[in-house]
Amino acid sequence: MSTEVKLSPRERLLEAAATLTYRDGVNIGVEALCKAAGVSKRSMYQLFESKDELLAASLKERASAYVATLLPAMDDGRSPRERILHVFEQVESQAGAPEFRGCRYLAVQIELKDQSHPASRVARQVKANLTAFFRAEAEQGGAGDPDLLARQLSLVFDGASARAGIQADNLTGLVAPTVTTLLDAAGVH
Repeated sequence: MSTEVKLSPRERLLEAAATLTYRDGVNIGVEALCKAAGVSKRSMYQLFESKDELLAASLKERASAYVATLLPAMDDGRSPRERILHVFEQVESQAGAPEFRGCRYLAVQIELKDQSHPASRVARQVKANLTAFFRAEAEQGGAGDPDLLARQLSLVFDGASARAGIQADNLTGLVAPTVTTLLDAAGVH
């Protein structure tokens, strides 16, 4: 007896969009998306206004899982410094997986170029939320300039994700010392 849950056509499309765009990029065709999801084009257009809306919905749906794997739990008792370092430990860990292609939210923004694209707007918000997390922790940790530190940490995060995603660099032993230097210079404890 199978206990497998049958996904709805909408869920299958969201899953196909997430998988294919992460692996192959946002220019994946509607036909390929529908084929991977086992859904007709007609059904896709009944569920989503456009491929653009499907991409945005797929990114939005995965945002909470992304954040849950990346950010520490609220009030976990760790110092702001440890909480910031936790994010980079997660990236380093994820980057070790063979299927790692970098941050999907950064990739979407780079590929689309159009900041008004629905998927780009979702991606930009996810990235802004990460910078806001860094800023809040930096302020809590006593950083002299929390805004600057948050921007610097976002730059390191995106750079590390991109370089690991294209397999140009191994993050092991690289990211933590870099972030530690920034935290030390900013006076974060």
